[in-house]
Amino acid sequence: MGDNRLAELAMVHSEIMACTKCDLHKSRKNAVPGEGPIGAKIMFVGEGPGQNEDEQGRPFVGAAGKLLTELLGSIGVSRSDVFITNIVKCRPPNNRAPRKAEIEACNPYMMSQIRLVKPRIVCPLGTPAIATVLGEESSATRAHGKPQTKGNVTILPMYHPAAALYDASLKEVLASDFNVLKDLLKDPSPPREPVLEDGREMRRETLEKWV
Repeated sequence: MGDNRLAELAMVHSEIMACTKCDLHKSRKNAVPGEGPIGAKIMFVGEGPGQNEDEQGRPFVGAAGKLLTELLGSIGVSRSDVFITNIVKCRPPNNRAPRKAEIEACNPYMMSQIRLVKPRIVCPLGTPAIATVLGEESSATRAHGKPQTKGNVTILPMYHPAAALYDASLKEVLASDFNVLKDLLKDPSPPREPVLEDGREMRRETLEKWV
């Protein structure tokens, strides 16, 4: 079963690499599908690739990625044990925020990743990712560090590590939120199997139905 999920995830990532569903593909060097193991307990969902990610084709490889790795280490978790992706898989020009149409075009990919990886905890990083996962009214300021359990999957919103590079006070906030994550990992409850609608990929509006 795990091999089937791994093969399907590889197919999804191949589709991402060749995707032309929105205009972001026109300026990318590399699409950045994401990385991590099938069955990872934690999935981090960021906003989108930056310059370093666009050049290397890997998520969170710049300064924000280094901070994310440090924060994971502070709670005894290795980066190789988590799955990391973004709400859009191609770099927006000049690192601008992704537009709604771009997020919507890319959203089925993220939903497929969640379905196949089956994380127990999903951590959207920053307001665009939080709003994508929880709804447009959500923001990092209001939602960070407050886990929302839906079924047996927990959504734990956090500030994006990049924000802490510009506002040092947010590093302490992030460290505190990672301690919340550490406590959540102590819960042995297994994740619930996601339910697909008519065998199709889940869309954003179906998130409530399985998490």
